[in-house]
Amino acid sequence: MEALETSINYWEDALAAFSVGARGGVSGTLALTSPEEAEFCREIQDLLQNAYLLQERCELLFLDQRSVLFRSESGGPAGEGSVGRRTRLLSSHTASEHTKKEHHSSADSFASAEDQVADLRDFDDLTESVAEIENYELYQNAVKELEAGIPYRTLRTEVVGCGSDAEFLCKLSCLRAGFERALRDAAARAWLVDVGRQVLTDLLLFADKEPKEFLVAYEEMVSWSSDVANWHAIENELKSKGVKVVSFYDVVLDYILLDAFEDLAAPPASVLAVVRNRWLSDRFKESALTTAVWSVIKAKRRYLQYPDGFMSHFYSISEHLLPVLVWGFLGPSERLKDVCVTFQSEIVGFITDLFSFQKCRYTTVEDLSIDIMQHARTRAANITDKLAERN
Repeated sequence: MEALETSINYWEDALAAFSVGARGGVSGTLALTSPEEAEFCREIQDLLQNAYLLQERCELLFLDQRSVLFRSESGGPAGEGSVGRRTRLLSSHTASEHTKKEHHSSADSFASAEDQVADLRDFDDLTESVAEIENYELYQNAVKELEAGIPYRTLRTEVVGCGSDAEFLCKLSCLRAGFERALRDAAARAWLVDVGRQVLTDLLLFADKEPKEFLVAYEEMVSWSSDVANWHAIENELKSKGVKVVSFYDVVLDYILLDAFEDLAAPPASVLAVVRNRWLSDRFKESALTTAVWSVIKAKRRYLQYPDGFMSHFYSISEHLLPVLVWGFLGPSERLKDVCVTFQSEIVGFITDLFSFQKCRYTTVEDLSIDIMQHARTRAANITDKLAERN
């Protein structure tokens, strides 16, 4: 396992050598200058994914406290020291003294296991998973597309649980096609509009807010965005914001929702100053916080390239929702905070599901589009059930 760890480090260094960051560009994107280098980089990525899977299986088989190698004659755990060994081995090109001690301890545990032998058939799962990925036609097409470059605004590799940036980009390409196919269905489009309206209205009602003005802004946004005559302006405006492809993932999930959650995790100083002032009453804090949020949005409106465009309509909706979310995450109400946290976790969970080989079929566009809508309905139902607790 130490040798495998060392090999992985070298392979990661080899892959990093082909990044733009290593050549003076933006870190995290691939710089493939020839078909040969593109193929080499793809093979290194595949090798790393297989190595990560093998490393994980080895840790579970040889280092996990539940392994037969760590059981005493009575069948119980061999000792408290084995509990911590499930974590990944430290990355280093040479074995440290700590790693050597761990290795020696593992050898002692192995010797004490007497005639108990690990079942190597467990590795069949690894072989099957690698073979399945090779059969994902849609994903394999995206791997080929990666050689020419897949545009993106922000790498969400860790957020969505992908093993590498390359895997994230390939799945992103597939999901764009999947959402496009799913939203060709008028019923699916109508459902997304309806569920968005319902969930956000319920959130406002849960916070004891009047949703009338929000509903007006929401319907104006839907009507304006549905007009084909505005699509060119939408595309130009969003591209000026760094959105590379106008798709449901890129606009709604990535640019609007995930960015909003990041902003909520690091609110402006003016907002924190209000919430943390212990001399103010909760009611005054909430009112002042709402004013602070509106001031931030008003300032952003002044710099809009298109005063009546997509972002203007988006800000009109945000004026009603952001104060509720900020107060929910930062305010004293545990009941509202619980709902806001659930809302966030379900949204992030939905996105993570989409990027999972186990949750979505990356075989054909049709299969992926079906899975996308199924997960969307499941997560929407979870949020609706949580918001229904206000009754």
